[in-house]
Amino acid sequence: MADEKKDIIMSDAPYEAKAAARPQVTIYGLNGEALDKSVVLPDVCLAPIRQDIVNFVHTNMNKNARQPYGVKCGWGPKGIVAGMQNAARSWGTGRAVSRIPRVKGGGTHRAGQGAYGNMCRGGRIFAPTKVW
Repeated sequence: MADEKKDIIMSDAPYEAKAAARPQVTIYGLNGEALDKSVVLPDVCLAPIRQDIVNFVHTNMNKNARQPYGVKCGWGPKGIVAGMQNAARSWGTGRAVSRIPRVKGGGTHRAGQGAYGNMCRGGRIFAPTKVW
């Protein structure tokens, strides 16, 4: 029996004659009726399914449904917009306050408050997420 299989594999017969496991497939017309023609199922339809490729394709196709999220960012000269919308400058040393930038002006509660820093009320967050 093993010799017969070996003879079939090693024979000089055309490829279609060796492929006994490839089933015949009926061809249907546009109206849905079977035609008198049938073809051999392609080899690719009988190939084993590789789970690593299925996993890779599935993972990367899911990435197409992502939506951007992150801090509003103006990619121009101003950079990050959120938390950076004040004119502020540090008072330097010698005033017994931290060297965080402070909002300029007077006559309002906001004047003199810390700005920009992640520890300040109304400041930007540390290491903001960015949309690629």
